[in-house]
Amino acid sequence: MPEQINAAVPVPVTDGTPLSAEDAKLVTLARSSRARTGAVEGAAVRDQDGRTYAAASVALPSLAVTALQLAVAQAASSGATKLEAAAVVTEASTLDGSGHAAVRDLAADAPVHVAGPDGSLLGTVL
Repeated sequence: MPEQINAAVPVPVTDGTPLSAEDAKLVTLARSSRARTGAVEGAAVRDQDGRTYAAASVALPSLAVTALQLAVAQAASSGATKLEAAAVVTEASTLDGSGHAAVRDLAADAPVHVAGPDGSLLGTVL
């Protein structure tokens, strides 16, 4: 399978509206995944049944996967056919394009919340 290159997606600045409890849980799970492994990013997604999947980025000599790609892959491999929302915890100011594309494979309109390492919301990509 050829490698796809997806451009980074700008993250709009938050308007100060707090996340719902369900979406805040995604940020907490993403933060925990990142901290547990010391990874560059952590991510979490929620599927159509309310199940959540969390992951951290992987950077091995033979494999590189963003946290969001891995969380989406976990959901898909568990039978999820749609995503309701996603969250990424990162130090970057943009959303990785490959992770964003993976979310869009299962949901054209799911919000992707981007938070800093301290859990503060930077913005939401719609």
